[in-house]
Amino acid sequence: MTDHDSSPDETGSLHRETRAIRGGRDHSDSALAPVLWASSAFVTETVEEAHRFATDVTAPKFYGRHANPTVQDFERALADLEGAEAARAFSSGMGAVSATVLGLCSSGDHVVAQSQLYSHTQLLFQAACPRFGIDVTFVDGTSPGAFAEAVIPGRTTLVFAETPANPKLAIVDLDALGAIKGPVTVVDSTFATPLAQRPLEHGVDLVIHSATKAIAGHNDAMLGVAAGSEELLAWIRGFAVLHGAVASPFDAMNGIRGLRTLGVRLGRQTETATALAELLEAHPAVDSVSYPGLPSHPQYELAQRQMALSGGLVTFDLAGGRSAGASLVTSTEIAQLATSLGGPETLVTHPASTTHVGLLPDELAAAGISEGTVRVSCGLEHPDDVLADFRRALDGCN
Repeated sequence: MTDHDSSPDETGSLHRETRAIRGGRDHSDSALAPVLWASSAFVTETVEEAHRFATDVTAPKFYGRHANPTVQDFERALADLEGAEAARAFSSGMGAVSATVLGLCSSGDHVVAQSQLYSHTQLLFQAACPRFGIDVTFVDGTSPGAFAEAVIPGRTTLVFAETPANPKLAIVDLDALGAIKGPVTVVDSTFATPLAQRPLEHGVDLVIHSATKAIAGHNDAMLGVAAGSEELLAWIRGFAVLHGAVASPFDAMNGIRGLRTLGVRLGRQTETATALAELLEAHPAVDSVSYPGLPSHPQYELAQRQMALSGGLVTFDLAGGRSAGASLVTSTEIAQLATSLGGPETLVTHPASTTHVGLLPDELAAAGISEGTVRVSCGLEHPDDVLADFRRALDGCN
């Protein structure tokens, strides 16, 4: 893997793990813990001041749909970790995705998106975008040159990728994506976090996270974020005020707290996921394993170049199909059946019946999802306990 996180960043001084702990404190005064500014509105001293704040959607002490001090602290901390000029937080990852797509695209525009996506992002492109007159072309994000070849000069406004992709962990070449000129390039980097990969360093224009997941990291926040240049964020902020999916200061506070432990959590989760992937690959009940840290992964070399850590997600296909998948996800004892990821608890899910249930059979096939596909989000339990749990459950599938 690359060693981006084991050395100071380009600006000079502190490692990102340190900056994740030190960041998000602009409105905290001397408090060590993140400070909650719960107020939805703030008093202004004069009409002139009120006018100035009303026309500046970044003013933190005016009205909560525009900005909030706690939310702004989270945005600045995340932007710093991504190497972005600015960021905007939302009430969910899909809030960030939809505000970015609808805030930057208009009727008559064209979008290129990969076919391996989180299902609700795919449904936004398939169902919502056509209603607004936005055309979408889907491509195989792992096919070299596929994104660039699908761009229509003068019409394509946005190119949207997700890497590693949900749930089969397909990897997109960030350098190739960042080299596309003309449309805005966007990467959903939820599965990686800023400590494992930073798309903006590869020339990508915008990065999106469902911070509900590993960034907040404790299954107690609904939070999304988009980060990039100040120019692009100005467009997104302007639309976000109308869109209304604003981040709660409570959730932003939990997001700041999550950033401060992200380094140690992601390291432990990667350790467990690597060991689990190796166990799965050797087990006769398993047909195939998808994990960027395994040499058998189709984009292993690419992942080694652009990711500092392989992450805590492992996806595999069981030889017994749906019955084996349903049996396994309900027979593990430490791994719990739930659809989220990135938290302290190891979670297991059956994508065809949960996260990607809205897709048609041919769409599931295009995303590489079978009835026997199982996705695991490794938590913070002792790795030996997690491995023993899956070994026992897998033996029951034979």
